[in-house]
Amino acid sequence: MLRQFELVERVRSYDPNVDEEGLDRAYVFAVKMHGSQKRASGDPYFSHPVEVAGILTEYKLDYASIVTALLHDTIEDTAASYEDIKEMFGEEVAKLVEGVTKLSRIQLQSDQTKQAENFRKLLLAMSEDIRVLLVKLADRVHNMRTLQFHKKPEKRQRIARETMEIYAPLAERIGMQEMKNELEELSFKELYPEAYESINVRLSFLREQGGDLVARIIAALKEDLKDSGIKCEVTGREKSPYSIWRKMQRQNATFEQLSDIMAFRVIVPTVADCYHVLGIIHTKYPMIPGRYKDYISTPKPNGYKSLHTGVIGPEKHRIEIQIRTQEMHDIAEIGLAAHWRYKQGDYKTDGRQFAWLRELLDIMEQSDNPEEFLEHTKMEMYQDQVFCFSPKGDLITLPKNATAIDFAYAVHSGVGNKCVGVKINGKIRPLRTILTNGDQVEILTSKTQTPSPEWERFAVTGKAKAAIRRFVRAQKREQYLEVGRQTLQRTYKSEGYEYSDKSLENVLTNFKQATVEDLIASVGEGSIQASDVVDAVFPGHKSRFVRVVDAIKRGAKKIGDKTSDKKQSPINGLIPGMAINFAKCCHPLPGDRIVGIVTTGKGVTIHTIDCVTLEKFSAEPERWLDVSWNEDVVSGESHISRLRIVLVNQPGSLGTLSNVIAKNHGNIANLNILERTPSFFDLSVDIEVQDVRHLSDIMAALRASPGISSVRRAQD
Repeated sequence: MLRQFELVERVRSYDPNVDEEGLDRAYVFAVKMHGSQKRASGDPYFSHPVEVAGILTEYKLDYASIVTALLHDTIEDTAASYEDIKEMFGEEVAKLVEGVTKLSRIQLQSDQTKQAENFRKLLLAMSEDIRVLLVKLADRVHNMRTLQFHKKPEKRQRIARETMEIYAPLAERIGMQEMKNELEELSFKELYPEAYESINVRLSFLREQGGDLVARIIAALKEDLKDSGIKCEVTGREKSPYSIWRKMQRQNATFEQLSDIMAFRVIVPTVADCYHVLGIIHTKYPMIPGRYKDYISTPKPNGYKSLHTGVIGPEKHRIEIQIRTQEMHDIAEIGLAAHWRYKQGDYKTDGRQFAWLRELLDIMEQSDNPEEFLEHTKMEMYQDQVFCFSPKGDLITLPKNATAIDFAYAVHSGVGNKCVGVKINGKIRPLRTILTNGDQVEILTSKTQTPSPEWERFAVTGKAKAAIRRFVRAQKREQYLEVGRQTLQRTYKSEGYEYSDKSLENVLTNFKQATVEDLIASVGEGSIQASDVVDAVFPGHKSRFVRVVDAIKRGAKKIGDKTSDKKQSPINGLIPGMAINFAKCCHPLPGDRIVGIVTTGKGVTIHTIDCVTLEKFSAEPERWLDVSWNEDVVSGESHISRLRIVLVNQPGSLGTLSNVIAKNHGNIANLNILERTPSFFDLSVDIEVQDVRHLSDIMAALRASPGISSVRRAQD
């Protein structure tokens, strides 16, 4: 553990004007507040904040960051308060400490929810001051270095997985490559100990076999560059066990099949020298196709710049070479900290290197719950990148396999929501088209367009998925409100009451709803029954359905006795005269296996046995009725079924569709275009048929027709 004077000397070595007295006070305050607290290793707890501060001195961070590191656990784990910190060390430090504090006192439903909620708060804090993230990362590095002292394997695994999924990608995003590599290696060692050990054993064997191979290759590269007149520094190393393992997973290859497990770096004075060195190397050694990347002309979002190339190098070894200037190297290794080695105070998140942070904040606003936010955030941080351009030449960075719809939302959420088409390199293309490096993308918009739920199937970025889900949720909520209000009005009326929204205000707590609209929407969604709402609003009320059941149980005259001479019911198993509705979600047909659901005020609704809507009634078995088709009644009658059809967008295809249906004795009752692209129409078609067999014949004929891409029975 660093002693007090050693920590002060470290900071003075790069900041001679540092407030030494303030550092001393912070050190003593941390020791005093943590007192006799112990870590899992048995060491005094205050050794942890001191080591975190020591890690940050390696990156030459400012006084406020070092003091924050010393105090970062005091608010959460000791009796110290925000006001205490503010009074002793100033508002700047107090805000930083508050931002780093884990805020784990809130009771949440699951570990994943807790992780997502803490990460959400971290993002909010670091959006105001990025030093919060630097301290948090240093905190995580020291916790990972001492991970072995936790006795419970499941706790070690949880911490390591969180580090691998959240903190290592964050370190990479701000260019802290050294920190990112250490976090990955420590997590890999804990999560996959056998793989870690196996790769280390093989690397040791290769070192013994190859002797000083890395040194020989460095010497050969220096000799190649000596005559160019360029001053350069050449270094080399083996790739880390984790990077080797990740490549084995990505390429589905064994260790023996990997030949480029060595990486070399050439550092030169100027950008022009970078390209000069690249030319010399490509002239001397065969280049490996697909391995050249120019991150100088198109930097990564975290500001990383370098030339990468793969060659068959000295002694016929396949190697990777990175070429960069000293400034590029500093940014590549310590990222954000490199910008501020000699600055004081200008730490606000601004500039292009923080565009990714604004993307994550956008996702946070769009996501409905913490788990969804965490899912989209991982998408945003983990994927490789593709560089595309707008018509004006603006560079848009997207994940690998991103589509035009991802590009539209990357430009702006408003552009994505109004997107109707896309031109890629001047040609009209489908929105689902996967983009490649260098594509010029022009998004076509319309004021009347709204996002389609289908877009989420081919969107890749977390931002696009979150925005689409948010719109769909809002649209569904409007529908649920309309259906819920209508359902309540019918139920009130059937029970002899007059409906008003105001009548629901006093029963919100009964159903754990925040507002009247939330309650109405829940009724529309089916998660709350309208009859239960009536029972809550009018205590002691006995619904008409219950009165009917009671009457049947007493042997009373059944409903419908007086109509027994009327037309026979098409459904077997029902009380004669009961109202029958055929579900609009699954459109049951004679020949389908069916089930009846009793609905207050509506009678019985008939669903197909595999209808997804039935899941809503799984907890209410008393409402289910075992029913079947009355073949004598339904024979020869027409029934409505709904198909989802994808039609090729070409002349005559719609005519082919109607002709095929007509030739097979079907009749189109309704047709709705759900989505139109330059290539396809997505249609919803209601067809009058006799039964399931008749519908199957029509579907088979449609599938065999040119111009019809796919046909399926709708389950809305």
